[in-house]
Amino acid sequence: MNWSWDFVAQITPALMQGLLVTVEITLLSSVAALVIGLLFAVAKMSSVGFVRRVTIILTEGIRRTPLLVQLYFLFYVLPDLGILLSPFTAGVIGLGLHYATYTSEVYRAGITNVPVGQWEAARACNLTKRQTWTEIILPQAIPPMIPPLGNYVIAMFKETPILSAITVMDLMGEALAQANFNYRYLEPITLVAAGFLIVSLCSAAIIKLLENHLKLRTA
Repeated sequence: MNWSWDFVAQITPALMQGLLVTVEITLLSSVAALVIGLLFAVAKMSSVGFVRRVTIILTEGIRRTPLLVQLYFLFYVLPDLGILLSPFTAGVIGLGLHYATYTSEVYRAGITNVPVGQWEAARACNLTKRQTWTEIILPQAIPPMIPPLGNYVIAMFKETPILSAITVMDLMGEALAQANFNYRYLEPITLVAAGFLIVSLCSAAIIKLLENHLKLRTA
């Protein structure tokens, strides 16, 4: 099969639309993973034993089962329980929750690396728990977390093709639709690979710039 630039021009608008959906899902899932992951991390470090144990069981259960199974549960099983999610919503929730269990470990490692003296100094200054977290601990813990958290964001972006299994018309979904309709796979799949490579490289460069910027601010 020969490469056809005419076919590339024909399918590019659909693939660009799919790419926009992929980026949108990645951004929303990343926000969910970063926020929920922080909540998981704080809950794992809670002094309340019940909260800590339940959080550990929940995060380990999510992390130790395949993302595809979780997506199928959200999209195909929940409707049997009366909960109907759109493919887009199920994809965002699935990716966000799945990667929140990983980002929680990054947060936990960063928080535990803050010297114990910082906690003691906060108590000596009569700071509330909220002030201790927001003004003392997190500003010191988050900068070293940027590279691993950024890597998880890129990993989520590269994981989005799996969402085509629940009919999300993202970049991969659009590519498969065009390929199946025209019985040509060379151009769509090659363009998908190129798109993921370019966006991943650009994202990695942005994360590196952000890391260097934070290092300069904290130096």
